[in-house]
Formats: sequence, structure tokens, C-alpha cells
Amino acid sequence: MDIEIRAALPAEYAELGEITGQAYTGDGLLDLNEDDHYLNVLRDVAGRAGHGEVIVAARDGEVLGGVTFAAPGSPLADIAGPGEAEFRMLAVASAARGKGVGEALVRACVDRARALGVPALVLSTQPAMLGAQRLYGRLGFVRTPELDWSPIPALRLLTYRLEL
Repeated sequence: MDIEIRAALPAEYAELGEITGQAYTGDGLLDLNEDDHYLNVLRDVAGRAGHGEVIVAARDGEVLGGVTFAAPGSPLADIAGPGEAEFRMLAVASAARGKGVGEALVRACVDRARALGVPALVLSTQPAMLGAQRLYGRLGFVRTPELDWSPIPALRLLTYRLEL
């Protein structure tokens, strides 16, 4: 599949927001009764673009997925230590899954972190995101259970780190 990886265009923010929201709700990763606020955060691509770099995967003008890259010091970083980069909200449209889109987006984040000269790239993921966890392991990310955290009491996030 020919995939173009690039910065998201403002005209694509709403579409990427829907893809991101659907990836989390469609996979049962959000309990909408408790997490309506986070669904709004997931859909707010314009807000993220103001504090980080939103990267999309596209083919023939169609947005297939996206990810938010948080450079060192970004207010979007949840677990990054001093000088580390982080990526968040990786999402792929259901029709594009299993075609290398997620991997291309993660590799773009790795390349971006290396270009910045940071020592590591970190991320958080839900325990149910098994496919993503396999991808992270395949790309050399290592579990960092000492950094696992809970944004809300009922949700424990797993963390990973890639030394660069």
C-alpha cells in the first residue's frame, strides 16, 4: 500500500478526529458514560496541533490514520522525562488496519525523535491494545512498568520506551 506520511492539514482535522474517536469507541476502549470528556479530547485534533505535531497517513487524499507527536517540553506529554519525546493517540481507520498504516505512523515518530536528537521516545497504551503492543515490541520498544499510570482510577496504562 502506498502510504503518504505528512503533517495533518487543518482541513483534515475533523476527519482525523472522527477516526481517532471511532478507533477508541469502536474497539471498546472508552466507556462513554465515564469518558465522554476524553472522547472530546481525542476528536480535538486542532487543539493538539497547537501543542504538538499531528502526523497523518494518507493515500490518494484519504486520511487513513494519525498520531500526535509531542516533542520535549510539549504540554501534550504524559510520561516523557526531561528531553524525551512521546507519541499519543495513534489511530488507524478500521478499513485501513493490518496494512502497515500504524507501523508507518510509529516509524514517523521514531524518525522525528531521532531528528531532534532526543535520547528516547515513550508512549502509553491500554492493556487491551494487544495489536499495538505487538507492533511496539517488533519496533524495539521495551515495557517500562515502573512508569505505568492511571489517568482515571479504573484505567491502568502500560508504558513503553525506545532508546534512540
